[in-house]
Formats: sequence, C-alpha cells, structure tokens
Amino acid sequence: MTVFVHRLRVRYSECDQQGVVFNGHYLFYYDNAITEMWRERIGPYQEMVSRGYDIVVAEATLRYRSAARFDELVDISMPVAHLGTTSMIVRPEFRVDDRLVADGEVRHVFVDPSTLVKKAMPDDIRTALSGAA
Repeated sequence: MTVFVHRLRVRYSECDQQGVVFNGHYLFYYDNAITEMWRERIGPYQEMVSRGYDIVVAEATLRYRSAARFDELVDISMPVAHLGTTSMIVRPEFRVDDRLVADGEVRHVFVDPSTLVKKAMPDDIRTALSGAA
C-alpha cells in the first residue's frame, strides 16, 4: 500500500503578515489530512467512535523548513511510522511541488470516547494502517 497523500490549497486567510502560512495552520492541515486518510483506509471517523474508540493527540512536533504561500498547493504525505498497543505515530511531510515546507511527528493514543481512558487499537484498524507505512 502506498503512503496516503492529501492535497490542499493555501487560502489567503491562512497567511500571516509576512505572506506565508501561519505556523499554527500546519496542525489544522494535518488534522484535515488524517481525517481523509482515515476515511480512505478505515472508513468514516464517526463509525470508529460509535464502536467505542477514538484517537487523541498525545504529542506533536513540527519542523518548519521553508514557506508555503497563498494559493500554492500543499501535499501532505502521511506515513504511519509506528503502531503500538494503544498508540500510533505518523510522520507527516508538507511539500509544495518537490520543496519540503515542514515535517514532523504526531503521536496519537487510542481511547474510549466516553472516559478518555486509553485502550488497545482494534485489530481491523491496525491492519488498515499497517499498510500505510
């Protein structure tokens, strides 16, 4: 299975006074990309929640390499780097054409949506994500 890639276009309102994407928007971009990856690999996110599973971000690190600007297309690749018992790590890369704009690492923990207590990743989700690396 290939690495999932989500493409989006930078909107004017996402740029700061220097004319580049404001740094905080990259986590919004990531959230959009993981939602679309989930939809493609696993199914609608809400179905997982109704089964009694959710994921929360436990840690996020981003490195800014260059600037994305208004109206550019940003491709966000979403390699799943690690699948633990209750957690997973994704190492997103944000690119404009072949230029690396940002990269990082996001650790998610699987939890019960009503109690937020961590729980083991379901086998079907593990199988779906194991091919995304």
